[in-house]
Amino acid sequence: MLEQNLRQKLLEIARRSIEGYLEEGKAPAFAVTEAELLQDGAAFVTLTKGGRLRGCIGYTEATHPLYQTIASCALSAAFSDPRFPPLRSEELPQTEIEISVLTPLQEIKEISEIEVGRDGLFITKGSHRGLLLPQVAVEYGWDRETFLKQTCLKAGLPPDAWKSGAEIFIFSAEIFHE
Repeated sequence: MLEQNLRQKLLEIARRSIEGYLEEGKAPAFAVTEAELLQDGAAFVTLTKGGRLRGCIGYTEATHPLYQTIASCALSAAFSDPRFPPLRSEELPQTEIEISVLTPLQEIKEISEIEVGRDGLFITKGSHRGLLLPQVAVEYGWDRETFLKQTCLKAGLPPDAWKSGAEIFIFSAEIFHE
């Protein structure tokens, strides 16, 4: 668990990255000295506006320092999520940032290992991949099977693809927002 001051710093990095890009075409450099933020970390940044999704991008593998992952995901969620047009300056004040810091993916063999509310899902089959964060199932009131079906659909697979030949991974996330 990250301490509150580290959570706040990551939220500030996300917001300042977006502001910097809107104002100068690039994110600012950040002076980070906290060991927890310098460790490689996997994370997602979700943007909402008026309670509706406005962008969500992340990395499932920890390949860069956590603070860099957050800065990169914030920019991608704001300007590169293919589901939305790039964020405009006038939208930013109404945009809320949520960060999900992920644990490593863990492959499962039995769906009984999935706990709705604790776990996120990552399903892969062939070239198809889909991920839903733990909070999504809770927000929609889904049970385990619905969560699996929706993750398959997100991957561009038939809803029952999880039953045959798909690899299913679970992960948990530390979730915090502005």
